[in-house]
Amino acid sequence: MENSGKRIVFKSLIVVIFVLYWIRLINLQLGEKDYESIAINNALNKITLYPSRSNLFDRHGKLIVYNTHIYDLSVFPFEIKELDTALLSKILELPGADLLHLLEDAKVKAVRRQKNNANNKSTTFYSNLSARQFAFLRENMFRLKGFFIESRTDRQFASKSAPHALGYLGEANETLLESDEYYQPGDLVGITGLERFYEKEFRGIKGIKTVWQNRKYEQKGEVKDSQFNYPSVAGPDATSTLDIEVQNYARQLLEGKKGSIVAIEPRTGEIIAFVNYPDYDPNTLVGRSRANTFKSLLTDPVKPLYNRAVKGVYPPGSTFKTVMAAIALQEGVLEPETTHGCGGGYRLGNIRVGCHPHGGPLDVRGSLQISCNSYYCQVFRDVIDNPKYANVKEGYAVLERHLRSFGLGSPLGIDLMGESRGNIPSVNQLNKRHGKSWKSSTVISLSIGQGEILLTPLQIANLAAIMANRGWYITPHLIRTIDGITDTAWQRKFKFKHYTSVNPMHFETVIEGMAGVTLPGGTANGTGIPGLEICAKTGTAQNPHGKDHSVYMAFAPKENPQIAIAVIVENGGYGATYAAPIANLLIEKYLNPGKETQKPDMEKRMLESKIQ
Repeated sequence: MENSGKRIVFKSLIVVIFVLYWIRLINLQLGEKDYESIAINNALNKITLYPSRSNLFDRHGKLIVYNTHIYDLSVFPFEIKELDTALLSKILELPGADLLHLLEDAKVKAVRRQKNNANNKSTTFYSNLSARQFAFLRENMFRLKGFFIESRTDRQFASKSAPHALGYLGEANETLLESDEYYQPGDLVGITGLERFYEKEFRGIKGIKTVWQNRKYEQKGEVKDSQFNYPSVAGPDATSTLDIEVQNYARQLLEGKKGSIVAIEPRTGEIIAFVNYPDYDPNTLVGRSRANTFKSLLTDPVKPLYNRAVKGVYPPGSTFKTVMAAIALQEGVLEPETTHGCGGGYRLGNIRVGCHPHGGPLDVRGSLQISCNSYYCQVFRDVIDNPKYANVKEGYAVLERHLRSFGLGSPLGIDLMGESRGNIPSVNQLNKRHGKSWKSSTVISLSIGQGEILLTPLQIANLAAIMANRGWYITPHLIRTIDGITDTAWQRKFKFKHYTSVNPMHFETVIEGMAGVTLPGGTANGTGIPGLEICAKTGTAQNPHGKDHSVYMAFAPKENPQIAIAVIVENGGYGATYAAPIANLLIEKYLNPGKETQKPDMEKRMLESKIQ
């Protein structure tokens, strides 16, 4: 009986051992893939292969933005037990405390990186090495276990004349890192200009280089499997609408002044020149100096980062008379031969709008050539006091609708971020400003592009393009083509014609008046270019903070126009003083490429003049 019990215990023990062995065997077999995965993951590192961004060319195929190779010192931050601060301090020329701070920052970045890429255990430690740093590091990498050198690209600009159009790069911010898995900490992205608007097209596609590594984080070869290892794809080449020669010349003419220049090819909406001054050298916002340079530019009192062309709003002054004339002709309150006297200005009770001395009475053509304020005060009142409308507010609402059909008072939709809408006041806005009992005489300053009316330089240039096209425009834009990309929403947008509410036949009268502006008797007499028929309108925009702004818009030639342009020179006084000479010299440069100017004295004056 006793032996029988022992046999039962012994057999039970064997069964238990067998069951445990069997369970262990099953676990080993079933868990083999997990252990294998862990082992492989511990031995792998995915290194990001950064693509080159798109090369950017001007409208004639000249390279204006390209890439340059930079090198970063990368690290496996969680595997660094003892940092060789003495060696790194010497190479990077940084105090030991700064190195420790960089290591802690690298740990934060590494954690974020692994959210998007589980096997990417490394991250940037120190970006954009100098040639000296790169050389010393290559010689001493064997002493810096856990570190390696990583290559990527940064931007270079062949010209410094278009920073507000082209934009610049900066590190991806927290919002972008959270919203788009493509980006990792330290990635460069477009911050402004075309670089930002076309970020997804320009950035290319990242690649991955997956390597085997030993416990010392030394590379022991690449993983050949295509799912672990594939090349980056560069951003496609892109062609801008800019003419870089005209762009460079425009900046030279505007240098030393504050203002903006926008030139457009009327039939396509392509922007030929896009200049703001003060500006900055875009090559200073590249590399390690990027952050410090940006801070200094941001606090500079002359605001070199400010994109006046699309963000700045100004009273258009007398350039607005062109659109008032067109609308009045459409409304039937004005005929081409309609005349009005002046007598030094417009008077109605206590209201007086001054005007410069000139002969009269004038018809529509003469009123534009001479720029008579009194004429347009009367025209304005005829439009909004038109008896076919119930009251002045209904009449003004009709005027507002016409103005908005010209793209005024709303963003035009250029391929840049942050475009201002300008201001075409609504009836409600005028009610708030002047009370609900206002009359046409109350807001008479609107008739000559003053008061609440504010436009951007881009909108004024587009207005010139509308005149050139006899009543339509295509949304102004800065990119012509991107290789391999066709029939996208933005490409269709930049081919669509927007028609104004004014019949094309009425523009001929306006254009005839504009054609006389640079001729004897016109407000820009003496600024014209021999052999070129320039249709223009000067403006002097009142400025409550100082001297008036010099404003000018034009297109040329009169038939088959090829360029429309607007120039604003802050505190420049009359339109003919600065804005008109600058614009007409640029028209000549574009229409007569490679030739010397026929107005060397005017050119010299514009190049040398400064406005404090």
